Amino acid sequence: MVSALKSRKQAVLEEARKAGLAAAELDENGKEINLHIPQYMSCAPWYLNAERPGLKHQRKWKSDPNYSKSWYDRGAKTFQAQKFRKGACGNCGALTHRNKACVERPRKLGAKWTGKHIAPDERIETFELDYDGKRDRWNGYDAAVSHKHVIQRFEARSKFLKVAQLKKLEDEARVDESKQMEFAKVEKRVRTTGGGSTGTVRNLRIREDTAKYLLNLDVNSAHYDPKSRSMREDPLPDMDPNDKFYDGDNQNGQALEFKQLYLRAWEAFDKGHDLHMQAAPSQAELLYKNFKINKEELKSRTKNIIMDKYGNASAVEVIPWQLLLGQSEQEVEYDRAGRIIKGQEIALPNSKYEEDVYTNNHTNVWGSWWKNHQWGYKCCHQTDFLN
Repeated sequence: MVSALKSRKQAVLEEARKAGLAAAELDENGKEINLHIPQYMSCAPWYLNAERPGLKHQRKWKSDPNYSKSWYDRGAKTFQAQKFRKGACGNCGALTHRNKACVERPRKLGAKWTGKHIAPDERIETFELDYDGKRDRWNGYDAAVSHKHVIQRFEARSKFLKVAQLKKLEDEARVDESKQMEFAKVEKRVRTTGGGSTGTVRNLRIREDTAKYLLNLDVNSAHYDPKSRSMREDPLPDMDPNDKFYDGDNQNGQALEFKQLYLRAWEAFDKGHDLHMQAAPSQAELLYKNFKINKEELKSRTKNIIMDKYGNASAVEVIPWQLLLGQSEQEVEYDRAGRIIKGQEIALPNSKYEEDVYTNNHTNVWGSWWKNHQWGYKCCHQTDFLN
């Protein structure tokens, strides 16, 4: 009964404070507490032993001068020996712990036996952790060091993926034509008089395609060779060329374009794209059109870049025939070894590159930075000359 009455008085007092009829509540420091702050934020946890509500427990506890007692340098190292020391860990070689407390991967032969790859000693610290320090999951975390490890791991992964991709391209280049056509082979048992043997019969037609002899059932249409499965003439000569998928093996029409579309869909599927010619033919055709447009744009852009850099050889004026034959009025004297004695001054070689030219808002010139056998800009570590 008393607690219910007390709660009712507290609710009435809060309503009066919100209406401005009563003074605001004060915290431990004598400052007014904002009426709009929720109760779960103003009330301190029980383990802080706070006498009155406030926001003192919500402030940055790292700014507390006593907080340094509960902060430690996570993963700090002190000294790295070059040879194994007596009493050190037999696995990694560190002197600050023993074999049972070693957190490194167990080696096949420990540092005690090999004397190589000695791990550095850890920094031993004595500190007292308060309530917050025991529950701080980021205690000892250094953002700069951690981000450096992330960059190194990313560079190593990028290098590994690049090498793997180059190796895959080299393997694909080594595949000969017979390997590329393995999808059209059918293994089948062939019976012979000697007791039978297994032979390979090449299937020249994909099962999803319509057979050539079914395109026109007229007896007088194009000849079909069942042995080689070839039809060199057009089975439908009177049909609109834009509506035909096949116009004979000797013709180059929409059939060739359709084969190229199939080939492009297979290549895209092998490279990891979610593309299937039979499941989504419209998507495959649209992607193939976009591929041809992007290929032409890339070819044109590359041509323009090369012409801007080296000039257009086709636009150069016609050189006179006197210069083509190497004739001139200058007298040059040579010795028996073919060296020039007089008649031609030795020309000092000039660099073909412009000096002290800052392009694309760079503050350093190209070639002012070197890493991993590549030149670049010192200001931004960019290795691309065009950017």
